[in-house]
Amino acid sequence: MAACVSRVELSVSCRSLLDRDLGSRSDPLCVLLQDAGGGRWAELDRTETIKNCQDPEFCKKLVVDYYFEKVQKLKFSVYDIDNKSFDLNDDDYLGGIECTLGQVVSSSVFTRPLELKQGKPAGKGIIMISAEEIKDTRVVYLEIEAQNLDKKDFLGKSDPFLEFYKQSDAGTWQLVYRSEVVIKNNVNPCWRKFSVPLQTFCGGDFNKPIKVQCADHDSDGSHDLIGTLETTLAQMQTAGAGSVVEFECIHPEKKQKKKSYRNSGIIRIKSCKIDTEYSFLDYVMGGCQINFTVGVDFTGSNGDPKSPDSLHYISPDGINEYLIAIWSVGSVVQDYDTDKLFPAFGFGAQVPPSWQVSHEFALNFNPSNPYCQGIQGIVDAYRQILPQIRLYGPTNFSPIINHVARFAAHSVQQGTAAQYFILLIITDGEITDLDQTRQAIVNASKLPMSIIIVGVGDADFKAMEFLDGDNGILKSVTGEPAARDIVQFVPFRQFRN
Repeated sequence: MAACVSRVELSVSCRSLLDRDLGSRSDPLCVLLQDAGGGRWAELDRTETIKNCQDPEFCKKLVVDYYFEKVQKLKFSVYDIDNKSFDLNDDDYLGGIECTLGQVVSSSVFTRPLELKQGKPAGKGIIMISAEEIKDTRVVYLEIEAQNLDKKDFLGKSDPFLEFYKQSDAGTWQLVYRSEVVIKNNVNPCWRKFSVPLQTFCGGDFNKPIKVQCADHDSDGSHDLIGTLETTLAQMQTAGAGSVVEFECIHPEKKQKKKSYRNSGIIRIKSCKIDTEYSFLDYVMGGCQINFTVGVDFTGSNGDPKSPDSLHYISPDGINEYLIAIWSVGSVVQDYDTDKLFPAFGFGAQVPPSWQVSHEFALNFNPSNPYCQGIQGIVDAYRQILPQIRLYGPTNFSPIINHVARFAAHSVQQGTAAQYFILLIITDGEITDLDQTRQAIVNASKLPMSIIIVGVGDADFKAMEFLDGDNGILKSVTGEPAARDIVQFVPFRQFRN
């Protein structure tokens, strides 16, 4: 069925939005929702926020899966963003529309008046949406700097940023990228390397005109134009390997007024490369198998499994938080593994017959074949082993992470990108070998592997949040950074219902 869906990116702009801010203009954002049935709407995507603007042209495209055979009801809602929280309930609503994706894709530009509610217009506000199928997985990588830009600020130098526009078939200019870095007080800026999908950048046409606009950023939204230039991707591509492509940055009004005017600075393309980026679906459709491994925390801090206040206590209806976590993650992942054989391990318990503490024992007590048949097999093995082991300690994560990493490292040597490994660790959060675990994660971050940590119970999960690396790149004790963020921590109590 894979051929029946294509990805579509939607470009959104608005005109004459309501003004909800005192003393300045609105800071709009557009959110895309899809009908989830039963009167509920699920968020699919959202644009960036644009400061002080009533006629926004959003740079971030809204991406949606398009199914020809389904009626896909969509809602576009525009908000005035007043704070940093992700929640939109505390932001002013500037209007929205409901439509179907079929309506949008069958119009060249789908234009509608915004409404505050059914039949009540949101002033003169309108929304314009155009759709483009994403067929090209190539990406343009650019490194750009500038020299001797005009000073625009009365007291300081300029705070320059770049905007790239592609020319549509109708001849209008459509914004495709806005540089995120506003370099303060610098007329010789060097912007961070950035990437834009080739389809977004020029529709895949290397000779399509591209307009680059350089402006001085002002916090009130009244950015001053420094200058513009026109080029094509084909021209930019000649940059690289030590050769720089230079363009004069021209301010049209200054050029008209002053005979002696030369330019407002030089924009230099240091490198322009095109690479193919493969999506998750490319891998899955190409036969990549997702291998799912479970690690269960059997340390003493969980409490005696026979006691109702233990995290391992199985309730009369046959469940506990460990079992729910195994089902929840496993049922999603199992579709991508054809043999449905999942290795499952416990750690932190004394194991018969010698009653030695083990940090990676097979849940089915078969070390040479620790595989369980399906998610139900893991659940059955867990229930059978509980009365046979003694909960103990310490809580060491690194042995089981290193165990899965050995398999991931072996698969890399095959050179086929045919295997990906997911390790689910379910724990009450008390970790003893934090330094070794940090090193294990940093090592694993170079491999085809991800780790999901589900924290059960009500313990302090600061160490788990630290391993997650959302508040800064995780580093080993020696300071080596993770190659990518491979850990996702989920506190079970937040998703219990």
